[in-house]
Amino acid sequence: MSLLFSPHAVGPLTLKNRVVIAPMCQYSAVEGAPQPWHVQHLGRLAISGAGLVIVEATGVEAAGRITPDDTGLWNDEQAAAFAAIIRDIRTYSDTPIGIQLGHAGRKASTSAPWKGGGALAADDGAWETFAPSAVPFKADWHTPTQMTEADMDRVVAAFEAAARRAERAGFDLVELHAAHGYLLSEFLSPISNQRTDAFGGSAENRARFPLRVARAVRDAWPRDKALGARFNGSDWVEGGVALEEVTAFGRALHDMGYDYLHLTSGGNVARADIPGDQPGYQLPFAAAVKAAAPGAAVMAVGMIFEPRQAEDIVASGQADLIAIARAALDDPHWAHHAAVALGEEERLPKQYGRAAKGVWPGYGRSV
Repeated sequence: MSLLFSPHAVGPLTLKNRVVIAPMCQYSAVEGAPQPWHVQHLGRLAISGAGLVIVEATGVEAAGRITPDDTGLWNDEQAAAFAAIIRDIRTYSDTPIGIQLGHAGRKASTSAPWKGGGALAADDGAWETFAPSAVPFKADWHTPTQMTEADMDRVVAAFEAAARRAERAGFDLVELHAAHGYLLSEFLSPISNQRTDAFGGSAENRARFPLRVARAVRDAWPRDKALGARFNGSDWVEGGVALEEVTAFGRALHDMGYDYLHLTSGGNVARADIPGDQPGYQLPFAAAVKAAAPGAAVMAVGMIFEPRQAEDIVASGQADLIAIARAALDDPHWAHHAAVALGEEERLPKQYGRAAKGVWPGYGRSV
């Protein structure tokens, strides 16, 4: 029996298998509200065969958007738009749907990748950005405002309010975004956090604000729904976040009551040399956190696209859950096909049953 396709508990939520669709920015929202693109995108993933689908990084305040096209949960209209999508999905799929809540920090006020991906000009609607220190991500990006304690209070309240809106919208899970060089990740890294007060310097100080946000979200999110966090295992440069700091942060989240820990890396330094073409290149970070936080459910991600590779990761105990992203965009039925490859039932939606292996002679053939 495949372990990848065995049920697994994530706190109070039991997934039908261990395949997770990771958050993927779509840059297609209007004023933070999801659009018809999101309807088809999330609906397709909800019938993909995965055990869990997590909605893209969603800003907790307008200043926390990566781009003007990001989804948001800073007002009730946005929550209502998400609620409508979830209601529709529930008419044809019971796949749990989560949402990732984040703040872009110094990487905010930029354009979508296909619009240039750089810092917005004033004429394009640029806004003030915030970060632990007044250090831009790149020389030609906005120099952020160093956050005051009042700014921190505002952001904590925004995360708390967004978590409550996510619950009212009907999401089954929330993932706290503390990775990829966005605000919470910026506080954790000595590269981007150059403060000399109680929120900078030592690893304990650098984790102080992210853990305060984490506590606020934990207190706001119902205990009968799952809660996790995504954070970096490395900045991929000398002088970046250390692995012992990563594992300590993971243990702190686990002790706080977070149901799973999702390990990724990079995004905090523009010049970093990341081996992103190597399958499973981020796996050591997941394995290290799993070893350091016994009992924590750990999610691995990063160039995992072969079913056997995913099975071996789970079987070896390096991680409990496997997150895929681009593999699901390339093949929306990756999980169904992986199940067949590992000797399990395909379990396609009944409407697609005529295309199953052994039924349709063209199954699995490339164009």
